[in-house]
Amino acid sequence: MLARFIFAPTTIAVLALTAPIFAEEKPETVPLKKFIRPAAKTSKKAGDLPAVGQGPLVAQADGAGEKKSGDEPKPAEKPAPAPAATAPAKPGEGEPEVPRAIMVTKRELTAQLQIFLDQQLFSPGMIDGKPGKFVTNALKRWQHAHALPETGEVDANVPLDSVYPVYTFHTVAKSDYKFVGNLPGKTAEQSHQKSLPYPGYTDFLAERYHCSTEFLAKLNPKVSFGKLQPGDEVRVPNVAPFKVEDMPDTGNLPEREEFKSRRIVITRKDTILELFEGDNLIAAIPIAPGSPAHPTPAGKWRILGIASMPTFRWDAGVLNSGVRTNNFYNLPPGPRNPVGVAWMGLNKPGVGIHGTNNPHSIGTFASHGCMRTANWDISRICHMVTAGVTVEIK
Repeated sequence: MLARFIFAPTTIAVLALTAPIFAEEKPETVPLKKFIRPAAKTSKKAGDLPAVGQGPLVAQADGAGEKKSGDEPKPAEKPAPAPAATAPAKPGEGEPEVPRAIMVTKRELTAQLQIFLDQQLFSPGMIDGKPGKFVTNALKRWQHAHALPETGEVDANVPLDSVYPVYTFHTVAKSDYKFVGNLPGKTAEQSHQKSLPYPGYTDFLAERYHCSTEFLAKLNPKVSFGKLQPGDEVRVPNVAPFKVEDMPDTGNLPEREEFKSRRIVITRKDTILELFEGDNLIAAIPIAPGSPAHPTPAGKWRILGIASMPTFRWDAGVLNSGVRTNNFYNLPPGPRNPVGVAWMGLNKPGVGIHGTNNPHSIGTFASHGCMRTANWDISRICHMVTAGVTVEIK
């Protein structure tokens, strides 16, 4: 460590029933009754689902490593915000009430399912309107958390109609551009920056609303993102926005005793992280674990500490062979820092759970041993755990 907050991880890590959004694509439409399957048998009664993902979820943690005598960690300067993952916009704040259509597209239905799962803290990964393993895995785990058959299929037990409006609007603000700017491609040049921002406003907006830039373009076919001005409105998925400006300043997050009984289980094969409160599954997010050449280490570990907006020590020796060298660069904080907006260090040297500068890499076996996840997901999970939490890697 060359500075208090410099770490050395091993990675550069229902029903959408409004008018069709993607009319220009002329996608296949399906009747509602063909999409919704009969409810699977369950002992639960209607309206009797536990409120997984609800309630007090704010946690902060302390320490990015073992404490040394006389070396007390610097606290974060701003209090950590609540991860309002279950507080989407109300109908009056998004799209106006309109008659709900009978026919919907498969893409719209998939997008609505993704938004529903994201609101419930069972992240489907990047919202793009496309089915895939992230959506299936998230739905199965949501079903498990609610004591429902784990089919991975939508049926009448999945209250998709709770997602309304499906889309809301983001009003462009001058302050948004604080996080957009020059992002050099070379590591040496990045080390001279004061921060590592988004290279464009579309990237800022996509990450804020947990979606791909391509999906944003489809939602806004007449918008020229390069010409947006403060006051302009852009249609976005109705999820709790990831606000990078609300992340505590660079520093260690204080411990929360009430979260020490929680535990994380990471299944490398399924590329997923699960968070438990006792035996209850309360959240799940997709990850990118280590590659075959640099596998994520199996075993039981624990979180030593959590850092917000970390500085990254880029060391070729650590990345390639796990050996600390003098060939390194200190990369400043920012959403395009290689470890993203948060770093959860484990008691396995050089290994942690962290954000990423490339959300498209989630789900691949591309890291150097760490577990990376999207910034919008790590920003929520890091406030739901604390130092001392067990991390089991399978």
